Amino acid sequence: MGGEFRFETDSPRLVNIVRQAYSGLPAHRLCNQPPRCVVRLALSAAGRRPAMSVDGEPPPIRQLSGKGILCGVMDGANFIALDPQQRSALLVVSPDILRFPYHVRYEMLEFAVYCLASRVQRLVPLHAACIGRGGKGILLLGSSGAGKSTVSLHCLIQGLDFLAEDSVLIAPEGMMATGVANFLHIRPDSLRFVDDAQSLAAIRKSQVIQRRSGVKKFEIDLRAPRFRLAREPLRISAVVFVSPRHGSAGSLLQPIPKTRLLAELASSQRYAVSQPGWKAFCRSVSHLPAFELRRGSHPLRGVEALQQLLPPAPAARLRRS
Repeated sequence: MGGEFRFETDSPRLVNIVRQAYSGLPAHRLCNQPPRCVVRLALSAAGRRPAMSVDGEPPPIRQLSGKGILCGVMDGANFIALDPQQRSALLVVSPDILRFPYHVRYEMLEFAVYCLASRVQRLVPLHAACIGRGGKGILLLGSSGAGKSTVSLHCLIQGLDFLAEDSVLIAPEGMMATGVANFLHIRPDSLRFVDDAQSLAAIRKSQVIQRRSGVKKFEIDLRAPRFRLAREPLRISAVVFVSPRHGSAGSLLQPIPKTRLLAELASSQRYAVSQPGWKAFCRSVSHLPAFELRRGSHPLRGVEALQQLLPPAPAARLRRS
């Protein structure tokens, strides 16, 4: 994500959560001297068990801030405190919450790292996916259920570079994008479109997680050799809003005007709008082509449409006899 992160902890269980999140990922750099950030993880003393929600999950994170300090609070024994000026974060968890490693990783650890990466480097954080080829990237945006993850999965299977599933950080002046390509979350009913038997078998072996909404998804580890992760940041060359609407054959990509692009971004990116680089991002993104991607008869039709917006795939080298 453009920076160098050092994780410090005395807990082997927290070490495993960090490794699950970040080991084996490409080291993205946005400048010659990337900023160095420190994330300290600590276990709090065992005490009163945290109050669980009605569905038996830990309480959701509440975000607080004041005098340059950003906090994410689950309860008195489980919280994150970040100081972007000091390039540091403290993550404290109780032994009881370690029964929920997915929540610790996804809601606490990744919250700390993304916030540090974006604030320290003045990057714009977007709720979006990003795929690409040849150093160019496409931002994929869309509401829940629009099909963004399904299209992303088929982009992966077709050999496109994958940058991130739902959190993309962008340097607004040059539109260079970075992110973490560790997992992709897919609903089980989306697998009916996967025709590749090897990929399908691997996905079915993946861990199943449950979102707070109650939706269960396969958590696909993208660090498997069969997938191509973007080895370096991608320069965004197009913005695509994934739509649940069905399109006609040959016209899945519908251009959208600049005014609608900016309005859609402001409406869907409420957190990013409040960040210092938002105006510069809007100036840069307004010069890019923008489209609505409608559904075809198969997700592969959407992948084919997206590939038209990217540089051609390098020709396969002929083997010499």
